[in-house]
Amino acid sequence: MSDKVTNILLVGVGGQGILLASEILSETFMLAGYDVKKSEIHGMSQRGGSVVSHVRFGSKVYSPIVPEGEGDILFGFEILESYRSLPLLRPGATVVVNDLCIPPPAVLNGQQEYPAGLPEKIAARFPDFLLIDGQKLAADAGNARAANTVLLGAISNRLQIEEKYWQEALERMVPKKALAVNLAAFALGRSL
Repeated sequence: MSDKVTNILLVGVGGQGILLASEILSETFMLAGYDVKKSEIHGMSQRGGSVVSHVRFGSKVYSPIVPEGEGDILFGFEILESYRSLPLLRPGATVVVNDLCIPPPAVLNGQQEYPAGLPEKIAARFPDFLLIDGQKLAADAGNARAANTVLLGAISNRLQIEEKYWQEALERMVPKKALAVNLAAFALGRSL
């Protein structure tokens, strides 16, 4: 086991399953034998406000907060929220983003326009960038609400964690009635 601490940020808006995804990530890392620290920041998450979860793992982790400019992986559930979180990443970080735009209130009430070209701007700064149609893949697995699990599958390919720990964490954290769909969604994400 390396002494390096890996810093992961999960960002999006309320109602996208970010907190469950961060719980599954944390459980996976603990099952794999790592020390894990996690913290969440959510403003008005029940009304579509920003949600950010910090997950750090390694042989020993002292703080749950990812220092600015040191994020290794950004796991974005919504494009604008992902773009806004780029300053938290180190140069060369991995960015995996769901291809979904959820207009914030200022856009919905006509005060501003949703920024154009964000995926291209992200890719220009972070070459290890993957844009995923999470809703479509989740719908293919049986439920579009499992997009968070599609993204977990895609992230799992970028971490050196055995697949059995991911499977066990999903079985522990996902409600039994939704487990089959989530396992299928995870497999689709992992195939990317």
